[in-house]
Amino acid sequence: MYPPRRKSTVPHLAPHIDHLGASGIREIVNLVLASDRDIARLEVGEPGFPTPDHIVEAAVRAARSGIGYTHSAGMQALREAIAESVERRYGTAVPFDRVIVCQGAGQGISAVLSAVLSTGDEVLVPDPSWPNYAMLTVLHGARPVFYGLRPENGFAPDLAELESLVTERTRVIILNSPGNPTGAVLPRDVIGKIVAFAADRGILVISDEVYDELIFDGEPADAAGFGTDNVVSAFSFSKTYAMTGWRVGYVIAPEWLAPTLVHVQEPLLSCISGVSQMAAIAALQGPQAPVAAMRDAYRAHRDLAVSLLEPTIPVVRPEGAFYLMIPLAPGVDSRTAALELVEYGVAVAPGSAFGQVAADHVRISLASGTDVLRTGIERFLTWHDVTEAGLRPAIAASTAVH
Repeated sequence: MYPPRRKSTVPHLAPHIDHLGASGIREIVNLVLASDRDIARLEVGEPGFPTPDHIVEAAVRAARSGIGYTHSAGMQALREAIAESVERRYGTAVPFDRVIVCQGAGQGISAVLSAVLSTGDEVLVPDPSWPNYAMLTVLHGARPVFYGLRPENGFAPDLAELESLVTERTRVIILNSPGNPTGAVLPRDVIGKIVAFAADRGILVISDEVYDELIFDGEPADAAGFGTDNVVSAFSFSKTYAMTGWRVGYVIAPEWLAPTLVHVQEPLLSCISGVSQMAAIAALQGPQAPVAAMRDAYRAHRDLAVSLLEPTIPVVRPEGAFYLMIPLAPGVDSRTAALELVEYGVAVAPGSAFGQVAADHVRISLASGTDVLRTGIERFLTWHDVTEAGLRPAIAASTAVH
């Protein structure tokens, strides 16, 4: 006899999915894409340059020659090229088998979290920061605990606050320098203190360094250079080489963790596109002049944006990446402001998309063309002047719909 059939029911979602949240940036992007207005787009963090020709040509050659599956950790030739590049940039010798090639830095960070987190664990996440840190934490059944990066402190962490948030469930601290959305470059001594503090407590540090070659002032984070066994550094080809669509990044992991990350990647994606990996080798071994040219352009855009804004609005001058945070009047809700700014012909990312600390800021991208950047800031200032002049009701946070 077979047991009686159960009444048919709809499968349920995992409980933590309810806490995943949605992208506040994507809301603006979708609004812009649906609009027929002339809109200066400053909301998306994407390089305003094409991928350099020698990288594209390497990919074409690879595709034409035929290329199949590769090692789950990436081609050995690429891993060796990455190790050589890291040693050249930072003077840190890294064996190639501690390099794991990922489908962008975000997937690499996800693999690390898969390897070290259990349900109910905690991850210290900067606020403001790239929203995917918190989203990935939730996806792994853990809880994000936020530490503040406040504008009055140059968007740098307060070490005492960070330490006070550590509990017996804390497994990971996430650092990001240069920072998204702030453009802040953390001082090396601050990074060293956080790494040492975490090492003393058996906490893993994930150091997101995807903007490491887009620094205007200050030094790269190089968190792994402190010589401890508790740092995973994440990098990407997307921003440095204008390769956002190629989806190649990498993590450098301690010896005890690297083999596990390779195993985690096997069921997730088998391997990264071989064509993209050949392009990444060309990026590392080919001319680096395009990187310097892009960095110089972003620095010029930073200086232009600050010069246009500062007579009216004091800003924290970004030291790297290609973002700038603009403060609104206290209590103004950045989401509502960003929605309204689209009507003024400029798209910005609301600060609330990155956390609560900068919920009364908006982020602009400095990676757009010079004319687009100038036009967008001028339109923003027009909106700002109208608001300040009281010609329409203020946008109060209490009226915002979240």
